[in-house]
Amino acid sequence: MRTTILMILLLVSTSSIKAQTQKTKCNCCTENHTKFDFWVGDWVVKDTLGNTVGENKIYKIQDKCAIKENWTSATGSTGTSFNYYDRKDETWNQLWVDNQGSQLVLKGKPEKNKMILKSTLQKGQKIPFFYHQITWTLRKDGTVLQHWEIYDKDHKKLRSLFKGVYHKK
Repeated sequence: MRTTILMILLLVSTSSIKAQTQKTKCNCCTENHTKFDFWVGDWVVKDTLGNTVGENKIYKIQDKCAIKENWTSATGSTGTSFNYYDRKDETWNQLWVDNQGSQLVLKGKPEKNKMILKSTLQKGQKIPFFYHQITWTLRKDGTVLQHWEIYDKDHKKLRSLFKGVYHKK
């Protein structure tokens, strides 16, 4: 009888340790999966003149395998993006959708203190072919600069669409 009780206790404790080990394993806690973590936070976003243009809440989801962004502009427009590292091609990817019916798909790689994501070549009305490029830069003071630019098919910068500075709340 004692042997049976000891065997049951041993099985229960082994199962408990195994369950705890499985719960603590993090499939996306690699260095590559954390390259965009500098953007995670609760932010007030200002233009380069210091005017508040919106708020952004950015946090990790899916057991740290993705980053979700929830943007609200000062004028009431909203948008959400999902960002993730793709092990297959070693790129970061973003899917953006907003309440204006716009969407944007970006792909790219990090550089030192930066994340640079680009769209595929787009067909436009005024500009025949162009692509979007958004760069997020972690600055020494802890703020993040986001710069959204448009380039032509020959990689010549055409214009800047947005330049905002993220300040932690």
